[in-house]
Amino acid sequence: MDASQELPELHEIPGGVELRVKVVPGASRTRIAGVWDGALRVQIAAPPEAGKANRELLKYLARVLGCKLAELHLVGGQTRPLKRVRIARDRAAVQAALAVALG
Repeated sequence: MDASQELPELHEIPGGVELRVKVVPGASRTRIAGVWDGALRVQIAAPPEAGKANRELLKYLARVLGCKLAELHLVGGQTRPLKRVRIARDRAAVQAALAVALG
């Protein structure tokens, strides 16, 4: 990982961690676009309507983190760009996957 690249903040909770995610919907492709104010910034190739961007975000994060979709829950920000995602995994595993993804 590049020394200038920071990791997003993770908040430990019972049974896992919470990650803040800044979502930019309507992008040409879904990808991680860095860290913004302590939150993971993700561009989503889905419109912000009828929960499409939220579903795409969770599916994408499951792939990036190497976990099952059932281990991820959107717990805040359903209709806002800044979201909170609960991840039923330990902090070290999430940090390692994010470090690889942020490359």
